[in-house]
Amino acid sequence: MKLTLYIWRQKDPKSKGFMEKHQVDNVSEDMSFLEMLDVLNEQLIHEGKEAVAFDHDCREGICGACSLTINGNPHGPEAATTTCQLHMRKFKDGDSIYIEPFRAKAFPVIKDLVTDRSAFDRIMQAGGFISVNTNQPQDANALPVSKLKADLAMDAAACIGCGACVAACPNGASMLFVAAKVSQFALLPQGQPERKRRVLSMVEQMQEEGFGGCTNFYECEAVCPKQISVRFIAKMNREYLGAFVGKEE
Repeated sequence: MKLTLYIWRQKDPKSKGFMEKHQVDNVSEDMSFLEMLDVLNEQLIHEGKEAVAFDHDCREGICGACSLTINGNPHGPEAATTTCQLHMRKFKDGDSIYIEPFRAKAFPVIKDLVTDRSAFDRIMQAGGFISVNTNQPQDANALPVSKLKADLAMDAAACIGCGACVAACPNGASMLFVAAKVSQFALLPQGQPERKRRVLSMVEQMQEEGFGGCTNFYECEAVCPKQISVRFIAKMNREYLGAFVGKEE
């Protein structure tokens, strides 16, 4: 395939960005999207030009690092798929593809297609953990958990923190991410001792990071590569209200 790429280039956070046009030939339909970008970068380096900076790590749809907006869609046109798992067979010979970083106030651009998503890390540091000191691990069967709650907790824990939900939201909200991280602990016995403190701390940190508020567009669910349900946002709101009322008493 021959493709025309329009790629966002930005030297550093303070520089003005722009779209740069590139032609790429001999793209196999079996390549992943990131492998196609690798081919482009090899071409640029051979021409003595600067390669395009983009994030990647596992390339297995697990880590969430490969966060790109492709033709206006976070992670591209295929549902429930990360950028690294998107294959070029989803495009046609002669296509023009527009590639940009995730756009959100809380995700400033570092360089080219790389954004600073450390806001998610700070939210997790605020309460996305269980701080119970243990010695010998308990037997897995010592704390019975209903299958319904176990399945829901696993659904929430599937979130890889890629930030597609933020990039898709017109408000730049991170509610789906925070809700998933709050819910995975709130549903399990191990998360109960810090349940109220956790949701209060994580929501407070989310607000400090400058994310927008949720107004139920549901774009977050539509683009989530792990198909996290917006029902977890409702659960987090209930958790937060209960904890906040308890704090005020």
